[in-house]
Amino acid sequence: MRTLELADTQVPVIGQGTWRMGEDRRQRDQEIAALRSGIELGMTLIDTAEMYGEGGAEEVVGQAIAGRRDQVFLVSKVYPHNASRKGLPLACERSLQRLGTEVIDLYLLHWRGQYPLAETVEAFERLREAGKIRRWGVSNFDVADLEELDAPACATNQVLYNLESRGIEFDLLPACQHRRMPLMAYCPIGQGGALLAKPVLQQIARNHGVTSAQVALAWLLRQDQVLVIPKAARPAHLRLNAQAGELQLEPQDLQALDQVFTPPRRKQHLEMV
Repeated sequence: MRTLELADTQVPVIGQGTWRMGEDRRQRDQEIAALRSGIELGMTLIDTAEMYGEGGAEEVVGQAIAGRRDQVFLVSKVYPHNASRKGLPLACERSLQRLGTEVIDLYLLHWRGQYPLAETVEAFERLREAGKIRRWGVSNFDVADLEELDAPACATNQVLYNLESRGIEFDLLPACQHRRMPLMAYCPIGQGGALLAKPVLQQIARNHGVTSAQVALAWLLRQDQVLVIPKAARPAHLRLNAQAGELQLEPQDLQALDQVFTPPRRKQHLEMV
């Protein structure tokens, strides 16, 4: 699988998301098995957060990576209300315990909150110096937020990005690319399946002998410095996700998609879910 450099490490451009995992204990075994299958398929970047299932997703990840921690690039996120000088190290310690690891490879501020960015950055840096995290970054930051942050040490920005949510292409994506800051696209195939049912997506998929989801992922991965973190809990979906990086869309495919999913022509408010 194609890789890019994230936080001084070569990581696959297709990782695994865990939003909504850890919410139902009856699904836990299936979720653990899915993450393990994804690792075997080369999707060794796993993204989670203390918010997901109120720690439940981190517990699922911890069980999935037990005995194979060295194979995985682990990303987690801290609640804004925990991102203070005192609160952040406590939140990190709880995440480490749930994940069953001594270090988080990349620790993100989930979105901006009440605490000054300088205070959060100071707390991140102390965690890094203590060996609790290797690098830190942000999530749901717009251009003005990144400019205010003004921190070359910030390793990534994780934002909503898919065919239906293209607003970041006007200024945020170019700003991240200019900084050589990889952008992590969450919800890359939309939510609820509505995006994948669009006729234009289905037609392009038929033309290439692939699925609509693979087209949606390949469309994102055509961009420099972009990686995707789709969630999948079924083996068939995991295999298809892993193969999406091999799909090369034709110019006419991109034109057809632009006609239905119009590129932004002006600054748009940063979307979040």
